[in-house]
Amino acid sequence: MSDAAPRGTVTFVFTDIEGSTELLKRLGDGYAGVVAEHRRIIRAEFGERGGTEMDTQGDAFFFSFGRARDAVAAAVAAQLSLEEHPWPEKTKVRVRMSLHTGEPVVGEEGYVGIDVVRASRICSAGHGGQVLLSAATAGLVVEDLPAGVTERDLGRHRLKDLDRPEQIYQLEVPGLPASFPPLKTKGEERGSFEERLERRIQSYVESSIEQSLTNPGSAAKVGGKAAIGGVLVALTVLALVVLFVVAVILLIVHVF
Repeated sequence: MSDAAPRGTVTFVFTDIEGSTELLKRLGDGYAGVVAEHRRIIRAEFGERGGTEMDTQGDAFFFSFGRARDAVAAAVAAQLSLEEHPWPEKTKVRVRMSLHTGEPVVGEEGYVGIDVVRASRICSAGHGGQVLLSAATAGLVVEDLPAGVTERDLGRHRLKDLDRPEQIYQLEVPGLPASFPPLKTKGEERGSFEERLERRIQSYVESSIEQSLTNPGSAAKVGGKAAIGGVLVALTVLALVVLFVVAVILLIVHVF
């Protein structure tokens, strides 16, 4: 194992090209050049930010970082570079990436432990162009993300061969796709539907209240007291909707 590899708390990054077999069929002999260029971009962006290359096989990489924020910055930079690169024949090279932070055992051949497996499984669950974070990594970087980058909670998922479910987050990066198909996992934990619905209701309520209180045009039309009355009515209706949805959820959970 390289002496440059970080010890102690380590952030692992796994990457691979989605649909590599289809790319090979389409590009033929040109595929080797695409993979080589992809490797150059990944190594440049990760190496510049302190990443240590632990392994590479075909179109997949395994890097380690001493700091989670550097790993996130590297993943974001690499995805932007891959997106902007002029690939041949208008090809889109979509790379999925995963980040997980843990404290692995250091062996002669490299890192050993369930944290490495967890990082790899999260990567396998993703889609090309998507950057996924474990709960451990997401918690470390939530206040230190690159400019404009945010985290989206994708819920708790059961990963292959792992007993403990993982709360998975997606990085949303300006200039990159934000919508992807559902994660390729064994399924979400029971209760995640209710949690997502609760978050959506909360977001809707907050945005409705904010719109009501910050829309001077509406207030001017109906007058001050009428505007306040309208807000109160809106809040009452929203509260009733929330109570109805909660009642339906509880009925589903306890009956079925």
